[in-house]
Amino acid sequence: MTRAKQSVVVGVDGSESSAQAARWATAEAVRLGVPVHLVVVNDDPAREGFAKQAARDVAERCHRELPDVAITDEVATGHPAEELVRRSDGALLVVVGSRGHGVFRDALLGGISISVTAHARCPVVVVRGDAAASGPVVVGVDNSATNRLAVHYAFGAANRRHTGLVAVQALPDAYFTAGTYPLPDRQEIQTRAELHLAEQLSGWCADYPDVTVRREMANEHPVPTLCEAARRAQLLVVGHRGRGGFAGLLLGSVANGVLHHAPCPVAVIRSTG
Repeated sequence: MTRAKQSVVVGVDGSESSAQAARWATAEAVRLGVPVHLVVVNDDPAREGFAKQAARDVAERCHRELPDVAITDEVATGHPAEELVRRSDGALLVVVGSRGHGVFRDALLGGISISVTAHARCPVVVVRGDAAASGPVVVGVDNSATNRLAVHYAFGAANRRHTGLVAVQALPDAYFTAGTYPLPDRQEIQTRAELHLAEQLSGWCADYPDVTVRREMANEHPVPTLCEAARRAQLLVVGHRGRGGFAGLLLGSVANGVLHHAPCPVAVIRSTG
């Protein structure tokens, strides 16, 4: 296998969803200044011709839209999630579609894309919803070390797109029960959360002075809160295995909910340490 060490890797399965993911990935590669590598995973020799044609068709479509990007394609054998995770070790970004109905075994989302986001050794974007929106980048904020990576990624994504950033943090009790709480220390909880949110953003605001930031505190469950905030957004960014307001992110209900219901592409960032 030959490809650039710093590329955008895209899982392709012959479905329109994966073709949309490839187009999104090609545009992102332009912003990042790196090549694109398309991967079709096929374990049936009888479908080798279909696999090669699927990769070729998507590559040609992407090249027609953005001819200045270097695009390579590959037909690999094995399990799709395992192969994409293996390629993530040398990739800048892995991109997959939100649902697969192609001609190959194990179309790329549900379990495949969820598995890739859980185990990839670089950021993963699941392309879903309105992939051509022109709104802000949205990031879910908590108090984990991994989330700091997500916030950094979100600032970079907003800066590359010349758009604003919306940072959303859930109050600690909002994760468990939706609604307003008549607790005596409610104001103290909110004040601490607002201070934490400001601290999470302060350093990156200095590093990305051209990115306008809007802060939002959530009194509801994070999944609908993030999905609502991401309406007309270009990208929603979340961390892997978060803690705090977005407890258990990714392998728990929050990230799974976001990956299945967000109205825009979702970037999942995890620690590789």
